[in-house]
Amino acid sequence: MTDPVFLHEFAGAPALGDVVTLAGEEGRHAAVVRRIRVGEVVVLTDGAGSGIRGEVVAVGKKSIDVRADELLHAPRPAIRWVIAQALAKGGHDEQAIDMMTQAGVDEVVPWQSARAIVRWTGEKAAKGTEKWRRTVREAAKQSRRLRMPTVHDVVDTAGLAALVPTADAAYVLHESAEHWLAGLDLPRVGTVLLIVGPEGGIAPEELAVLVAAGAVPVLVNDGVLRSSSAGIVGLAQAQALVHPSHRV
Repeated sequence: MTDPVFLHEFAGAPALGDVVTLAGEEGRHAAVVRRIRVGEVVVLTDGAGSGIRGEVVAVGKKSIDVRADELLHAPRPAIRWVIAQALAKGGHDEQAIDMMTQAGVDEVVPWQSARAIVRWTGEKAAKGTEKWRRTVREAAKQSRRLRMPTVHDVVDTAGLAALVPTADAAYVLHESAEHWLAGLDLPRVGTVLLIVGPEGGIAPEELAVLVAAGAVPVLVNDGVLRSSSAGIVGLAQAQALVHPSHRV
């Protein structure tokens, strides 16, 4: 079995041999839900690329103490992958961001597209965003990532269009595109934004707004993919075009 991963806010940079107490919700989850015991090995991470791996030396009612046997650091990738995922019914959007988190996405932007059946407004928007953040955290921990992806607040099409120029390259996954993503020359450093539409497809007027902002429509499949699978297919193809060992 792989070592379980828990999120922890370190008071300062830990040193080898330090004993770190994991308390709060993560500590309760480790001690009560996961039933971690003395002698087991776990990973604690700050979610920003640093952490420790070590043996559990004590277990409380809602906490565990971990000795820092190894200091961990995840290099910052040269490419920052950002996914704008349209809201989708039936939990398909959560399934999508779960898979993309496992694959290495760095930022997730919930997109309230025109044709999305699901509508996030008021209190529902706050609850939906928090649910996505929980999904991303759990997927990152499951895949043993030291860097936790950021989940933005929900944006409409105008808000998404405003994000396009901030990326070094932006691509809209769309069945009417003339160019394949695999045929393009992606940047080797910087930010790459991939935009995934809803089950009903991206409305023509929305596509026009995104293209006017600088996004390039691309194909990633010779058919029409579900909203739950289009993002992971596009992300995997884009990552394959960039040298995997290029780190900064």
